[in-house]
Amino acid sequence: MDLGELVTPAPLAAPLAARLAIPSGPLFFPVTAYGPDGSVDLETYRLHVRGGVEAGAAAVFACCGTGEFHALTLEEFEACVRVAVEAADGRVPVVAGAGYGTGLAVRWASLAERAGADGLLAMPPYLVRAPQTGLVRHYRELAAATSLPVIVYQRDNALFTPESVVELARTEGIVGLKDGHGDLDHMQRIISAVRTEAPGDFLYFNGLPTAEQTQLAYRALGVTLYSSAVFCFVPEIALACHRALHTGDRATVDRLLDGFYRPFVELRDQGHGYAVSLVKAGVRLRGLDVGEVRPPLDEPAGDHVERLAQLIERGLALIEEAK
Repeated sequence: MDLGELVTPAPLAAPLAARLAIPSGPLFFPVTAYGPDGSVDLETYRLHVRGGVEAGAAAVFACCGTGEFHALTLEEFEACVRVAVEAADGRVPVVAGAGYGTGLAVRWASLAERAGADGLLAMPPYLVRAPQTGLVRHYRELAAATSLPVIVYQRDNALFTPESVVELARTEGIVGLKDGHGDLDHMQRIISAVRTEAPGDFLYFNGLPTAEQTQLAYRALGVTLYSSAVFCFVPEIALACHRALHTGDRATVDRLLDGFYRPFVELRDQGHGYAVSLVKAGVRLRGLDVGEVRPPLDEPAGDHVERLAQLIERGLALIEEAK
């Protein structure tokens, strides 16, 4: 398909924060599909996104970490966001990635807005370790340059003090913080500081890889939103876990953690980049050929893919036993 043939759909009327406030399911971070020649396969990507929405995702986060944001050209990014918006068809919000330096992040935001996205996930700035004042200024300038609500992604070189998150929460257009750092004491202090210094409807997300593994702890902090890489390839398992977390079915949560999620995390940790490449392998194992990852990522080892196939079977059997 010609990347320029796609039509921008009308934006959704409901604010992003309101639509995400009560999660109806896991947050879906689709992989980006590539054809045999390595180019973006928009029709397969459409099937992948549509399948996730129909399976019960609460939102689509297009062209973010699992979607290989780092490997996409500007034109590919815009085309994928358009297709995600079309595939979601207003049923759930679509949030697009934005990153690198401030000027480029604003450019990505402009393309996402033109493509019909409902919000932005602001990635950490490229490589640099900036002071808190510089980080706050970066995200404030991004928020000021777009009409899209912004979720700030805390991880790696973008770690915030509670005082900085208060400043972000006071910034018009910034609606939430996705935590990919995992320091629960620090998160508690952030949540407490925002609650007392900038009260409002600021959103928090558990953004750790395989977030289900830590979601019991995050729920204790009041964080109910989380990204689910597992949803990409076994939405049945991800939905069963989400349902059990929501209803307080600890027995089912523990069964899935012990029998599927912990072994999956241990397998994921066997290779660099497996948070993306192993997930993509899982999508292929379930019957949708989304292609391989782009460099600098590489494909998982063959025996690791075999172990993933066995884990998928085990996880599906676990949710059948629970019925």
